[in-house]
Amino acid sequence: MSRSSKAVLGLSVLLTAATVVGVHLKQRQDQQRLRDGVIRDIERQNRKKENIRLLAEQIVLTEQLEAER
Repeated sequence: MSRSSKAVLGLSVLLTAATVVGVHLKQRQDQQRLRDGVIRDIERQNRKKENIRLLAEQIVLTEQLEAER
């Protein structure tokens, strides 16, 4: 093989390997971001439940205070 064809082949192999590695890294990053999104959603739902519980507690306390007056 000529020197230029070896160079082209080597460059092609290098770019192909870099593309494959890049795609795998991107997939891992996307999967981690999806997992993080699920965790954030669960935390947000838990905070919402806690806020609703606190609101209900405040409503009861307000009603008790108004009843005492």
